Amino acid sequence: MTKNNKIENSIAYRVLQAPWITEASTMLAEMNKYVFKVEKKATKSEIRKAIEDLYDVTVTSVRTINIPSKKRMRGRVEGKKSGFKKAIVSLKEGESINIYEGK
Repeated sequence: MTKNNKIENSIAYRVLQAPWITEASTMLAEMNKYVFKVEKKATKSEIRKAIEDLYDVTVTSVRTINIPSKKRMRGRVEGKKSGFKKAIVSLKEGESINIYEGK
């Protein structure tokens, strides 16, 4: 089994949607914590396994945040901005993830 095939069959592509890159998450990266947008139904153990499989790092803790949906008005038309789930992943001391490199 090649590494590329292993990654495609992993849980990571079902659980992780994208890294969450903001000013606050960049400051967290300096403290060895990384923020990802994840699937709504993903559990902490699934997120931990997905990060460890995809990036070959050791995860020490996972914290999740459910961001609720919000109403938005565009003129008279009312719409809805969909909610999502974020995960803050802490890594073992000395390990890091380079989320800024393109693949």
